Amino acid sequence: RARALLQQLPPQDCDERYCPELAEEERRQLRAFSARRRQEALGQGLACPVPGPCHGCPCRKCGRRLNKGDPGVSASRLGDQFWHPSCFSCHLCQQQLVDLIYFQQDGRIYCGRHHAELFRPRCASCDQLIFMEECIEAEGRRWHLEHFCCLECEEPLRGQRYVMRSGRPCCRGCFESLFAEPCQACGDPIGADSEEVSHQGLHWHARASCFCCSLCRKPLRGQPLACRRGRLFCSEPCSRGQDASSTASSDSSDSAFASAPSPDS
Repeated sequence: RARALLQQLPPQDCDERYCPELAEEERRQLRAFSARRRQEALGQGLACPVPGPCHGCPCRKCGRRLNKGDPGVSASRLGDQFWHPSCFSCHLCQQQLVDLIYFQQDGRIYCGRHHAELFRPRCASCDQLIFMEECIEAEGRRWHLEHFCCLECEEPLRGQRYVMRSGRPCCRGCFESLFAEPCQACGDPIGADSEEVSHQGLHWHARASCFCCSLCRKPLRGQPLACRRGRLFCSEPCSRGQDASSTASSDSSDSAFASAPSPDS
């Protein structure tokens, strides 16, 4: 219950004591925002048997009939309507509302978290609402300007190139030193700006000098290939260590070859 309450009713959305880094103007906006929500949208559902006058009324969410005496939930801000207890949930996340605490907007009920996000963006780093005039939007989420930084070294990334790692931004330097895969051919890390080809869990630079036949050096981008013991081959003769031209009449095993993956894979 405590975990669900912290998720559905983030204390930082209504109490400035949980936002110590806010500037005074941001604090003022948070106080006004919280007061307006409490006055206009906050309510607590009432669990009670469906009264006689509401016999046969449909559940507001699922539409199934509620009969007199059935357990139901009413929300005073939304008039004489009832929900099945299991249907009294947030319109966005579908979680049942802890202690039946809801926020209403345009005839729908929300948990506190998602109701607040109808009006203010939420920082993907600190989980606080953003009241600044400027913020950073990337990867479908938003950040405070000072919170959009590398997950490893905390270097600010505003206006910089970055790579997403586990849902968090990472600067190019940290990515290449900590997370970049080594090229199977040359051994160098495959940097953030390099095209990469992967096959059977192994990685290569997409350039012709790396992603090529281990024997005859034929580029393999977009070509059939075989991978044996971490080495790439363009043909069955090459995979056997023979010169392809001298064994053109020998049998080949096409089943050993696959189409080369694209650099986007």
